[in-house]
Amino acid sequence: MAMERLKTTYQTTVREDMMKRFGYTSPMAVPALVKVVVNQGLGEAKDDSKLLEKAQKDMAMITLQKPIVTKSKKSVSNFKLRAGQNVGLKVTLRGEKMYTFLEKLLNIALPRIRDFRGVNPNSFDGRGNYNLGIKEQMVFPEITYEMVDATRGFDITVVTTAKNDEEARALLEGLGFPFKK
Repeated sequence: MAMERLKTTYQTTVREDMMKRFGYTSPMAVPALVKVVVNQGLGEAKDDSKLLEKAQKDMAMITLQKPIVTKSKKSVSNFKLRAGQNVGLKVTLRGEKMYTFLEKLLNIALPRIRDFRGVNPNSFDGRGNYNLGIKEQMVFPEITYEMVDATRGFDITVVTTAKNDEEARALLEGLGFPFKK
């Protein structure tokens, strides 16, 4: 159901508005969402495998998909890190799961953030992709206060087919992203 609402909004209103605003001649030229990547760095997981398992379970509940473990590429002696050690988790969401996650993020998680005034409008990368950081996992309804042993944040990257930041911002605004004024 969540997927249908966002997808229908995109296919009707957002697509038509962007065709008028940017002068696209074909509906296929209008930018669209490609994927959402959720990334969590867990540097302390190199010493504690239980921490990695707990974080994996939390992220799987939030994203509805099992995360993969990311490993360090280089050894860094200052951080007591060797190449190949587990240092984080990553999930790539596409299709229905992507729309479900975005619906949950926009309508439930972001409004639950304390003193939330909107997301940063300057977090675009110059190529039409948007990055957002969440400081604690408890803003998602699947995670209860009793389940949390430590607050962990994660990064969310929304990848679009937009050619520039202006087109990507128009797309995300049309989908309901609450940008700061």
